[in-house]
Amino acid sequence: MIEKVKDLEMVTYRNLYELYPDFHIDVKQEQQLLLDHDIIIWHHPFYWYSAPAILKEWIDLVLEHGFAYGREGTALKGKQVLSVITTGGRRDAYKTGGFNQFSMNEFLVPFNRTATLCYMDYLPPYVVHGSHLLDELQIEEAASDYQKLIVSLRDAIFSLEDIIRHEYLNDLFLIRKNK
Repeated sequence: MIEKVKDLEMVTYRNLYELYPDFHIDVKQEQQLLLDHDIIIWHHPFYWYSAPAILKEWIDLVLEHGFAYGREGTALKGKQVLSVITTGGRRDAYKTGGFNQFSMNEFLVPFNRTATLCYMDYLPPYVVHGSHLLDELQIEEAASDYQKLIVSLRDAIFSLEDIIRHEYLNDLFLIRKNK
């Protein structure tokens, strides 16, 4: 998926584990990048119903009081943020009463609340379910849809109203394929 989007024009790709293998995050540089971009994507595998440690560390340090939230912390106001996730469980395992007992959006409430606290608009996630079960064609399709999503967000092809009415951003492309 990353290969499809990392070299797109007006897209900045950052691999936190490559940049900060020692977890010493350059907070000021990361904050400047946030200021320079309108859409922020938290792209990660879904580990034990959450994010990898480096993303949690990044959130804890970069989204600091006085910058991202608090009376004076409005630097990110109006920016959009979304989670892009790969997970081993199938979509039907992530629903109320399903195998995991909760929907993906219920598991992502801490990310939603973090974005809201920082005055950002939290968009529905893009989720690739059952990633270990996908064949090459399905992986390519998920990656192509992800690229389309990034281009669509970058170019403001969909209205915010169009986007937020979906459980997953993946569904924007399912609707078009089924027409």
